Amino acid sequence: PRHALYEKRPLLLASIAAALAYFVLRDAELPELVPIAIKGCAVGLLAVYAWLVHSDRDGRLLVWVLGLAACGDLAIEFDRQVGGWLFFGAHLVALALYLRNRREDLAATDKVVAAGLLLLTPAAAFLLPSDRAIAVQVGLYGLTLGAMAACAWTSSFPRYRVGAGAAIFVVSDLLIFAGMGPLAESAIPYVLVWPCYYLAQFLICTGVLQALRRGSQRARE
Repeated sequence: PRHALYEKRPLLLASIAAALAYFVLRDAELPELVPIAIKGCAVGLLAVYAWLVHSDRDGRLLVWVLGLAACGDLAIEFDRQVGGWLFFGAHLVALALYLRNRREDLAATDKVVAAGLLLLTPAAAFLLPSDRAIAVQVGLYGLTLGAMAACAWTSSFPRYRVGAGAAIFVVSDLLIFAGMGPLAESAIPYVLVWPCYYLAQFLICTGVLQALRRGSQRARE
């Protein structure tokens, strides 16, 4: 398993390169589909990496999480609602992955963090948009997002990679919602959403695969 991770590492480097290229080129004078395709490759290559290095059920769930997110990255450029539904699906699959790998002993602080993610994320998502007509829809999405992050934090996967990655994902989405409200005139969402989002996906991908590799090694022993 360790050799498989190292052997496929160029895919990780290509994913990082695509993420950086999209950040730099998204406003460049290029055909519209070029930066969109580059954007899809960033998380899409993480999905391919996960597919190649781990083939058990948890590995395949991770592939679905990343694959749906990559499709969401593309779809949201054409229809925000379709993209939102794809991310909603990705969060549901991620929930299944994290619930299959629950941590047995949780410290009180971890329970508090998980409760905060579960409750505060949908509350913030509901309150941020200025258009109150979409507030309920955004709040329901935030509930799924918060549940995903809470389950990631309380899973047996490395907390400061997978749990932290899920929390950063929450930050990136809340910045999007803030851009629909109090930060509508600010450049902060535009600058920070993509780096936060990609960092979140990268941490989740590598953290889950690292844990699965260690589990495979223990099983071999």
